[in-house]
Amino acid sequence: MNLDDFSAFQQLDTQNMLAHIDGLPDQLQTAWELSRHLPLPEMTGIRQILIAGMGGSAIGADLLSAYIAPNCPLPVAVHRDYELPGWAQGKETLFIASSHSGNTEETLSAFETARERGCQILTISTGGKLEAESAAGAIPNWKFDHKGQPRAAVGFSFGLLLGLFDRLGLIPNPALELKSALVEMRQQQAGLLITIPAAQNPAKRMAGQLVGRLPVILGSGFLAPVSRRWKGQISEVAKAWAQFEYLPEADHNTMAGLSHPEEVLQRMIVLFLRAPSDHPRNRLRADLTRKGFMLEGLNTDFIDAAGDTPLAHIWTTLHMGDYVSYYLAMAYGVDPTPIPAIEGLKAEMK
Repeated sequence: MNLDDFSAFQQLDTQNMLAHIDGLPDQLQTAWELSRHLPLPEMTGIRQILIAGMGGSAIGADLLSAYIAPNCPLPVAVHRDYELPGWAQGKETLFIASSHSGNTEETLSAFETARERGCQILTISTGGKLEAESAAGAIPNWKFDHKGQPRAAVGFSFGLLLGLFDRLGLIPNPALELKSALVEMRQQQAGLLITIPAAQNPAKRMAGQLVGRLPVILGSGFLAPVSRRWKGQISEVAKAWAQFEYLPEADHNTMAGLSHPEEVLQRMIVLFLRAPSDHPRNRLRADLTRKGFMLEGLNTDFIDAAGDTPLAHIWTTLHMGDYVSYYLAMAYGVDPTPIPAIEGLKAEMK
């Protein structure tokens, strides 16, 4: 498909996924502002934090965990499953259940276990059973309004958590850094919009490179969870297979797997997310790893973050990935919003 043919986009994008991507900076700002006013009872004696969620609700927790890691004095883990780990017990554990719909079965199961174990609890949702159960148990529920897919609400799933950790006094106030990140997102976005021709639009050009190829996304440090986001968006939005890897771990195993199967490797493209905030050794690793991949005949490219802060680096690379996945969906001629394979599986699970 011609990625400059806007009329064809409208025919494919029946539920206007593009509007959610275009509106992501505003959504992130709205989430932060909302977090300033939502109810938060006094929580004391916390020694560890567990955030439960799946899919689009969990990725916000991944991003938050990576961003706060250098400054948060408490361990923070992200949980994508039913049962809780054995250490999640009692008032010393703050358990956060994040579910866009409020009806995610894995998250609801973990929520019930956390109640049974006497954890301190806060929930985040647009409603559903999670809100109802929270109200019945006098548990604070941070409710937000969003009509659309969970993956399109990443600004809420991250921004509300960021505000929560700030209000708990667990991180330095991120308001100024967030403001700067939003400026960088909007400046970058000006060159990614649907109206910008492919010749001048890096997201459209990257989508063109991905057509017919198997993308593998690598990131390190603050950008490690962003590589996971890219993978998820390519799969859910473009209905295409993708993988993600983390550096430096990939250099201790994946680097050795560049020989077989040749027919698959020839169709791969490896994208390295990088930012000035990368650890210098990981920056060097990215350069050398890409060189090694290229010597083996693999297609590779760099995706560079914009801005001067980790938060800007996270959100500019994430936003770029959302646009790339959208344009890839258009190139493949698929509707970016429906996910019939996932919905079908959920129906069977019931």
